[in-house]
Amino acid sequence: MRYTGPKARLCRQLGVNLFGTEKYNKILKKRPNKPGMHGPNKRFGKMSEYGRQLQEKQKAKIVFGVSEKQFRGYFDKASRQSGETGESLLRLLETRLDNVVYVSQFAVTRMQARQMVSHGHFLVNGRRVTVPSIMVRPGDKITLSPRHKDSPLYAGLDKLQDFSPKWLKVDLKGLAIEVLSLPEKDDLEKSIDSQLIVEFYSR
Repeated sequence: MRYTGPKARLCRQLGVNLFGTEKYNKILKKRPNKPGMHGPNKRFGKMSEYGRQLQEKQKAKIVFGVSEKQFRGYFDKASRQSGETGESLLRLLETRLDNVVYVSQFAVTRMQARQMVSHGHFLVNGRRVTVPSIMVRPGDKITLSPRHKDSPLYAGLDKLQDFSPKWLKVDLKGLAIEVLSLPEKDDLEKSIDSQLIVEFYSR
């Protein structure tokens, strides 16, 4: 199951903004210690290597909004691919449709992007899709459904500065995204240490 508990508490527990919005950066700056009555206590022992590996896996699951079963499936698929398993794992997660919608700035958070896709807001190569986990490929064209172009959710996108990764061509005025290539190592999520995840599953 995906995490549905208090988001600020979880960000403080893991020490990172897991959900993308600025308010969690402010909370982490204001309250950098872990939650709970013992949060500020510096006497706790150092986290074990297993603990670090488990925490990194949990963090990746929450950042991309996938279940334990889905995440294990992505890891198994990544381990069968050539190249570094950790890098392949993050590449699979990055090319989920909901993540592409998010990094293209059509949504404020990945959670919002997932909801948009689930409600049929986007077409992939002209076909309506409602599955956030669908994997995009080079050459795919993602467009906003005509029936949702007047939605307040997408008002003002044409005024945003394009900060999308180089593997995507984003047209914020035309409300379209083209997948140019698969993401390279430098395009992958920087907050996740994929090697720790590989070590966790290799135990």
